Amino acid sequence: MSKVTSSTLLKLKQQGQKFTALTAYDASFAGVFDQQGVDILLVGDSMGMVLQGHDDTLPVTVADIAYHTRCVRRGINRALLIADMPFMSYATPEQTMVSAAELMRNGANMVKLEGGLWLVDTVRMLTERGIPVCAHLGLTPQSVHLFGGFKIQGRDVNNAERIISEAVELEAAGAQLLVLECIPAALAKQITATLSIPVIGIGAGKDCDGQILVMHDVLGISSGYIPRFSKNYISQTGDIRAAIDAYVEEVKSGAFPAEQHTFN
Repeated sequence: MSKVTSSTLLKLKQQGQKFTALTAYDASFAGVFDQQGVDILLVGDSMGMVLQGHDDTLPVTVADIAYHTRCVRRGINRALLIADMPFMSYATPEQTMVSAAELMRNGANMVKLEGGLWLVDTVRMLTERGIPVCAHLGLTPQSVHLFGGFKIQGRDVNNAERIISEAVELEAAGAQLLVLECIPAALAKQITATLSIPVIGIGAGKDCDGQILVMHDVLGISSGYIPRFSKNYISQTGDIRAAIDAYVEEVKSGAFPAEQHTFN
């Protein structure tokens, strides 16, 4: 199969076809996900919680992401590989350049940054220098302490309008993808229709162009609880490859996310 690029994803959006994404942190799981047709793999700072056992993502470092990006890169042939820019790794222009270059050198095809209007100049600066960017709006886990916990975003009119405006500005600055996390499905549908770039949802309803989940939730091995927006696929298949097949098929058919995985 040919490699997935940002152009591939844009074409899928234009054709009305859904695509899939999963987090991955090592070569073995990455290889399975790649072989089963997952389009995007994200080396997420979610590793702070699911791998390192922290309560949030803040302790993750650029060195952590770089190491796991190298591991995932060795396991894949087809999928687009995105690396998270961890907490406080893009606070200044100079710091942003150093952090992003490190992740790209370690195998990332794109970097992902959390934040709204304050990131517009940063996104423009990165893309002008040849570093593709995936933006991330809604519930941005690196800001969990500002939000007062992991809470749904964009339910009131002012915040919904702010998120729409930020999405438009980030696209104009050069972002090639956008992740929307934990926002009302109707708001995600509006943003997806407004933007030309592909939009990936997690807890953002079925109308996004693609869906992403944390691999530990899909495989039923998360410590604690599985979020409402996720689904344990291995419980219905009993096999890792079959679980990933089921996830890919349900996203592409529109069966996932269902109403019970969605916020209004």
